[in-house]
Amino acid sequence: MWLSIHAENFKPEDLMIIRDKLEAIESDKLMFLHSASFQKPSTILLLAIFLGWERFWLNDVTLGILKIITCYGCLLWWLIDIFTAKSRAMKYNYQQFSKFASLL
Repeated sequence: MWLSIHAENFKPEDLMIIRDKLEAIESDKLMFLHSASFQKPSTILLLAIFLGWERFWLNDVTLGILKIITCYGCLLWWLIDIFTAKSRAMKYNYQQFSKFASLL
């Protein structure tokens, strides 16, 4: 059930790995997984388009500051980030899930 709710936050190729990890987690510990926070890829895309501050939401603060200081890399960095925002958000979510699953 958890996977059906959060499936849009992960890459399709990662869903099988996540399913296997979820099956290995004991059911009483599974409810702790609900406290993990994941970023919605569509929200990250909107942040990338309108503000260009999506790196801060993905815990990439150093590159976020560098991006702002360089005026979004003369707008080239901003364009690249628009096209890669969703995949970076899904990668971030998978890393968060892996980190949290390893604790359980």
